[in-house]
Amino acid sequence: MSNSLAEPGTSGPATPGSETHDSARGRFHGPAALWLALMAGPLSFGIAGPALILDDAARDLDVSTGAVTWTVTAFGWGIAVGTPLLAGLLDRRGVRAALTVCGLLVLVGAGLVAGVPVLPVLVLGTALQGLGTAGLTATAMNLAGSPRVMGLVTASLAVVGSTAPLAGSLVNDVLSWRAALALPVLSVLAVPFVAARCAKGAPTAREPFDPWGAVLLTALVTALVFVPHRPLEAGVCSVAAAALLTARVRARAHGFVPAVLVRTPRFLVSAGLAFCLAVVNFGMMYAIPERLEDHTSWSSSEIGVAMVWPLLLGGALSWFVVAASARTGRRPVITALVTLAVLGPVLAALTTASLALLAAQALASIAAASGQGVFAVHATSAVPDAQRPPAIGLFNLSYLLGAAFGPAIVSLLAL
Repeated sequence: MSNSLAEPGTSGPATPGSETHDSARGRFHGPAALWLALMAGPLSFGIAGPALILDDAARDLDVSTGAVTWTVTAFGWGIAVGTPLLAGLLDRRGVRAALTVCGLLVLVGAGLVAGVPVLPVLVLGTALQGLGTAGLTATAMNLAGSPRVMGLVTASLAVVGSTAPLAGSLVNDVLSWRAALALPVLSVLAVPFVAARCAKGAPTAREPFDPWGAVLLTALVTALVFVPHRPLEAGVCSVAAAALLTARVRARAHGFVPAVLVRTPRFLVSAGLAFCLAVVNFGMMYAIPERLEDHTSWSSSEIGVAMVWPLLLGGALSWFVVAASARTGRRPVITALVTLAVLGPVLAALTTASLALLAAQALASIAAASGQGVFAVHATSAVPDAQRPPAIGLFNLSYLLGAAFGPAIVSLLAL
């Protein structure tokens, strides 16, 4: 087995459906790849964009800030659930169907958020935006035909995420907090252009749809998302859902969760490493501001501005790392990323100097942003090409769960 990171889509026999996906991926290189980055990047607005506007939203809605945070939780649930579900739609109905459904979900969600300032409607709208942008991001990653393009897509997520709080604040000042919550709608701008390049062909029919597999995976993801909020109840539900899903995968090997994915060590290791890097990075995003607040005289806004550069640096450098990974041995890349992810928390724990703390965040950001792209390439190259869409969906799900668990772990350690 070679130590180099293979190009996506080189494993397994070709099928009519996979040939269609291959030809579509071949159309996104050079400047055309920027459309994939535009389609994926705005997902990060939904995660980080509300950070500085929740107080204004709570005041206008006459509710508590804690109540408004349900919009963020709803978006997180949407991207976690939508990632595997809409990757399944991509696999079975093709790129254009996935783009149409996901684009409509984002547009309807943004319309509700911007036009109906009532908390339950806002929660529904952000959930729909999360579902849609998750599908658009999974589609963009599926269409990335090389490590260079995959790096561009994942770098766009990291770069947008690093600037999203400030962007949300500026939109709030110029327009309104409702417009800031609707920023994920920018991903729809790329949909017509991506669809035009994927106009020919559609995947052939695969195995009949597995509704029970989809329901059980949705139940498992929903329970995992709520573990940080309700550890006992959600933990019990997670174990039960995982047991039922395992039984379903054994009973139906070609169902919604293909058995080949959970039986492929390289896929599992890649997804697990991506989860760990995300836990470290997103946990640090909460821990470092607290350390800066304790050991500097900076205000909250100054800390927010200072946090931009390490996150932006991580996102920008990740493109070069993922692109270079195609020419570098797999073990050196993995070793380097894991080392950076370990050094970040160690440095943050041993120092109180502001520049060192920001450098620690930069190390974690580089590791996570690069790891998302590198391990996505690694994961998809380890499975048959026909299983690429569900592989992308489950891989992204692992990364996003890491983003949810990181802050929760930091909160528990602070108790």
